[in-house]
Amino acid sequence: MTHILIVEDEERIASFLTKGLSGAGYHVTWAASGAEALALARAETVDLVILDLGLADMDGLTVLGRLRDAGRTVPVIVLTARTSVTDTVASLEGGADDYMTKPFRFAELLARVKLRLRPLGAADGGGCQRMGCAPGTVLAIGPVHLDLATRRALVDGTEVSLSAREFALAETLMRRPGQIFSREQLLSLVWGYDHDPGSNVVDVYLSYLRKKLGAERIETVRGLGFRWRS
Repeated sequence: MTHILIVEDEERIASFLTKGLSGAGYHVTWAASGAEALALARAETVDLVILDLGLADMDGLTVLGRLRDAGRTVPVIVLTARTSVTDTVASLEGGADDYMTKPFRFAELLARVKLRLRPLGAADGGGCQRMGCAPGTVLAIGPVHLDLATRRALVDGTEVSLSAREFALAETLMRRPGQIFSREQLLSLVWGYDHDPGSNVVDVYLSYLRKKLGAERIETVRGLGFRWRS
């Protein structure tokens, strides 16, 4: 049975998650502190981690960093009350596979859990394995795979060449499929720029991605921004 580790120091939230995920057929373990989480991750086989950042004994980013430093590639979904772009970027750059803010809808969290646990190559008959992707390093939505370790992309079983900035933009959108990102958010997350109303760099790079990954995959939401079609 798939094993999910919940790292959360609020008992009410941990209980809610445990009941919901157990009801969905997962084996769930709860760690109330960062130290306990690291000990469990070392001692047990864990398939996915749901990690709060505001732990009492250590910051969740420290837990994430120690997991990655130890070579653990287990998917990590950050679930936190922190909503700033800085925290989002720090989590994703620190090795998190996804980022959700509280309050949250359990149905959306469950969908993201299923996405992170989906077997590699399931959508394309094993194309990712042919690339030599390492377990736990791949973002996969439909026929599009991004190998975060080698920085390579695969579409319908064929490798596609992406520049470093194109890859970062695709990764940002694919980590949160269905979420709308404004131009300002993408400028900050991918380029590290503050708001620049005169810049069209986001539109230019989205055009590049549409040509390489498929125009239908990136949707423009008029007046709001852009999102990856889930």
